Amino acid sequence: MTQPLGVILAGGLATRMGGGDKGLLSLGGQSLMARVIDRLSPQVRQMALNANGDGARFDDFGLPVIPDSIDGFAGPLAGVLAGLDWAAEQGADTIVSVAADTPFFPTDLVEQLVAAADGQDTPLVLATTPKSGDEMLKSGGKGRVNRHPTFGLWPVALRDDLRAALQNGLRKVVLWTDRHDGREALFDAEPFDPFFNVNTPEDLARAEALL
Repeated sequence: MTQPLGVILAGGLATRMGGGDKGLLSLGGQSLMARVIDRLSPQVRQMALNANGDGARFDDFGLPVIPDSIDGFAGPLAGVLAGLDWAAEQGADTIVSVAADTPFFPTDLVEQLVAAADGQDTPLVLATTPKSGDEMLKSGGKGRVNRHPTFGLWPVALRDDLRAALQNGLRKVVLWTDRHDGREALFDAEPFDPFFNVNTPEDLARAEALL
């Protein structure tokens, strides 16, 4: 497998932050987006940013901005599809997606996702972390991991299948990945979950403390 391309998903509505682009929020004197770019760039060949609306607001980052091709807010899978279409234009086989509001994701994310896909004809892998004891209790013991569906390895070969699924109303990531025998890559969640994302002002304060 050639080195994947990277796609940063920034299409969320950010309702719990009062709207706007969470990736433009400042964390320790640097935007969340800049932190995500710095973390992802050594792991991939090229990067693009999935966002809707006027892409000029991201000009400072120097990345191509690719909007959703599915009308309406169709969730992260629409961003993945946009990334797959862009990757196809670049002649790439796979992309790795990351969220624009998750500044501490693993520095070996791509390496581990690719390793978990070994032997798959169409590499499809989601990042996971072990559930804590409290989470296990809340879920009644169902499932031992938390899946992080905005962090995954996706095959360009399945982009038309994904497009059809979205057009038929599919929105839940794991329903589609399970349909295609998607795998999981397990990441350590100590001393904190590296896929912790900034959804609220309280989360932003916590992220400042984690720095």
